Amino acid sequence: MNFSHYHLIVYVPLSHADAVRKALANAGAGMIGNYDNCSFSMKGAGRFRPLKGSNPTIGKQGKIEEVPEERIEVVVTSHQLKGVVEAVKKVHPYEEPAIHVLPMILEP
Repeated sequence: MNFSHYHLIVYVPLSHADAVRKALANAGAGMIGNYDNCSFSMKGAGRFRPLKGSNPTIGKQGKIEEVPEERIEVVVTSHQLKGVVEAVKKVHPYEEPAIHVLPMILEP
C-alpha cells in the first residue's frame, strides 16, 4: 500500500530542539492545509547506553545515560520524506538519532 503522508517523530536533546524544528520546516515538513511550521512537542527523558564502537555526543561507552529530550512530531508528504530525514540528520547532535516514520491514513 502506498501512502501520501507520513507522521515523523524525532527525539532530540532540548538544546537542539529549535534547530531540528527549523530543519524540518525548511525541508517542507509540517504543512497542514494553509499552514506551515506545524509541529507538536513534548518533553521527556531519553535513556541510552553507548556500546563499544560508538562515538556518543553525550555520555560514555558502557554507562547508561539519561538526557532531557523533546519529542517533535510533524506531518510529511511521501515525496518530501527522504529530504526531511536527511535535513534532520544534518542538524541532530546524536550519532544515531531516533527517528520514527509512520504511515498516515488521511481523513476522507
